[in-house]
Amino acid sequence: MIRWIALGILSVSLCGAQSLKILVAGQSSETIADWQSASGKVKLVRVSSDTAMGEIGDADAYIGNITPELVRAGKKLRWVQTLSAGVEQVLHKSGSDDLANSDIVLTNNQIVQGPEIADHAMAMLLTLTRFLPTFMERQADENWMSRPYTLVELNGKRALVIGMGGIGLQIAIRAWAHGMKVVGVDPEDIAYLPYVEQVVKPDMVDTVIGDADVIFMAVPHTPKSHKMIGPSQFEAMKDGAYFIAVSRGGTYDLDSLVKALDSKKLSGAGVDVTDPEPLPKGHSLWKMENVIITPHIAGRSDMDRGRMLGIVKSNIQRFADGLPLHNVVDKQKGY
Repeated sequence: MIRWIALGILSVSLCGAQSLKILVAGQSSETIADWQSASGKVKLVRVSSDTAMGEIGDADAYIGNITPELVRAGKKLRWVQTLSAGVEQVLHKSGSDDLANSDIVLTNNQIVQGPEIADHAMAMLLTLTRFLPTFMERQADENWMSRPYTLVELNGKRALVIGMGGIGLQIAIRAWAHGMKVVGVDPEDIAYLPYVEQVVKPDMVDTVIGDADVIFMAVPHTPKSHKMIGPSQFEAMKDGAYFIAVSRGGTYDLDSLVKALDSKKLSGAGVDVTDPEPLPKGHSLWKMENVIITPHIAGRSDMDRGRMLGIVKSNIQRFADGLPLHNVVDKQKGY
């Protein structure tokens, strides 16, 4: 796991021997005490929305979802750590690009939630292809009668994984383990992977989307990926395909998904993320029997918080020692 999380690094130099002041928002005193034990060279200060502005002026780093106002006031800030994998909320919050255009190093928790999100994506697909909700409903009535459902075998089917980062790679491994033939979509050059047939750039997605039996959305939400799967892409999908979205709702067009499901072009969909979010009450997606909706909880598990907190603790120590940090974000790319 450590090998996975240290892919993106950027050196942070130290200035002077005095303690580095790091503000921490949204964490318990127990967590802060544990992080403080990472280094005697830092002083962690717990802040809230009411107290952060009064502390930010001489702070060297900030852990949490920083606001543009705090970025502007943090004249000494050199590092910001988010607890989530997605960074769009801090990079472009309230339409401000203060953090994106600054020299502040931004790190996130990419890849850390990959295993559980990939599990969730496969669970959604298997639930749909094995008609589990139907059988679970009949279980309450003690009804053993079978019906002429055509259960779907994944072996030999084609999976398209859009976004081959930490989450997408984990999905690809699981899909391959189920006997699926996997194609990836990613803007970066991906090294040879024995479980992926090919990886194409995003501008080539239309050339491969029509061959996929399952489309997994695992791409981060950036200006370039905003609604990258829109009306024409849903129209180009294979009849009977499945659509699974576990990254960000803004990466696909919700109305086009509803149309594809309503017309029976798609066999089903699993969405953990939507745009808008939460999915409004009364939305037609709620009523569709071939849809599984979960409330943006794919990244939750009994293991994820420990990994998330562990990465931050390691970064605190590395920041104190002037070492490269884990999971540095390319702020212009947005991931």
